[in-house]
Amino acid sequence: MTNADNTLSLTLLRHAESTGNAENRLQGQSDYPLSEKGRAQARALAERWQVEGRRFDAVIASPLMRASETAQIIAAALDAPLEFDPLWMERDSGKISGLLPEEVHALYPQRRFFNPYEPLAETGEGDFELFLRAGQALLGLLRRPAGRYLVVSHGGTLTMTLYAILGIPPQPNHQGPRFRFFNTAFSQFHYDPTRHRWHVEVIGDRAHWKDSDE
Repeated sequence: MTNADNTLSLTLLRHAESTGNAENRLQGQSDYPLSEKGRAQARALAERWQVEGRRFDAVIASPLMRASETAQIIAAALDAPLEFDPLWMERDSGKISGLLPEEVHALYPQRRFFNPYEPLAETGEGDFELFLRAGQALLGLLRRPAGRYLVVSHGGTLTMTLYAILGIPPQPNHQGPRFRFFNTAFSQFHYDPTRHRWHVEVIGDRAHWKDSDE
């Protein structure tokens, strides 16, 4: 199914809960599968979208397991084509990837100032580098034909994608608006390339959540 006009409908979805989420790890590009709760979250969203009759021309996902498995569950339920793009992977967190918060604080005590141009944890992606990658991923979407597209990605990358859509550059000390993507929460936008006009439809929808997901 494609749109009758030239607009693109973009739905940006954070993956379901992973085993790394359940352990409160700073995952970065460390690879963790979905937890059983995460699989239930993905199925709940797929069932909701089935009832709503939602369709996508393509599902584009990060190849990391927590995103790819979420995308596979949803794409199978909606009979949508699925592809993977490493541009949608989570931030490279450098030397703190996969660590627990107390391990991170032991390695890197809290500093008073963070420059958005410097790398994260010595070897990872700083805010501006991640912003540029998210912009490149977004540009790839906007070069597709008019239609409905679902992206399954990660909180850090999706936040920078929203910055790119809304024209917000990264700020020092992580200042500026923050967009919290809960597991399987999604945001939706329409883009009209003939007028370069964005329409914000939904931010952070998680109506399919059960009480146990809070």
